[in-house]
Amino acid sequence: MGNETRTIIHYDGAPHEAKVLLETEELIVRGGINLRLVFRDIRDASPDGSDLVLRWSGHELRVPLGGDAVKWAEKIRNPKSRADKIGIKAAQKISAIGPLDDDFLAELRAIGVDVSRRLRRESDIIFTAIRSRDELSQLGRLREHLQPNGAIWVIRPKADARVSESDVMHGGKSAGLVDVKVVRFSPTHTAEKFVIPVTRR
Repeated sequence: MGNETRTIIHYDGAPHEAKVLLETEELIVRGGINLRLVFRDIRDASPDGSDLVLRWSGHELRVPLGGDAVKWAEKIRNPKSRADKIGIKAAQKISAIGPLDDDFLAELRAIGVDVSRRLRRESDIIFTAIRSRDELSQLGRLREHLQPNGAIWVIRPKADARVSESDVMHGGKSAGLVDVKVVRFSPTHTAEKFVIPVTRR
């Protein structure tokens, strides 16, 4: 079943046929009823037999999940941090370039990462926050400061005409990089991961 199911849910006791998606920070219901539940707003998430039961603000949602009810409840109660989603490991050397928020850097330091706002040689990971396609021209220079098996993460605003996903992919390719992963960085930003091709390391 994974992180998606189509089933008969019960919302405040009423049945609805719906598709339910478990994302990294929210649960989305589409179909007979549409809901978007951010994990932090859910007061209780627990399995009840084969059902996942969610309670928040006087409402209750029951989702039949079979053996996955326990797994979904755990993911909702203990969502992955941004560092987990990105694959950050303690003791990595990280350079953070551009307007990255201080809260994110504090998350990294809390798990023992060596992070600096200066661009440093032999970085394991380089984060670069951009606001326009013109800034993508710096990717070639950033690549020179990367460990051969390191990664560059480009953080960009979502749905912003100044820099699109296509722009970022083209910028990475022009710098001799390949894209390998995209994650939701925040409600307003997306993160795209680039690495040096294995044949060029």
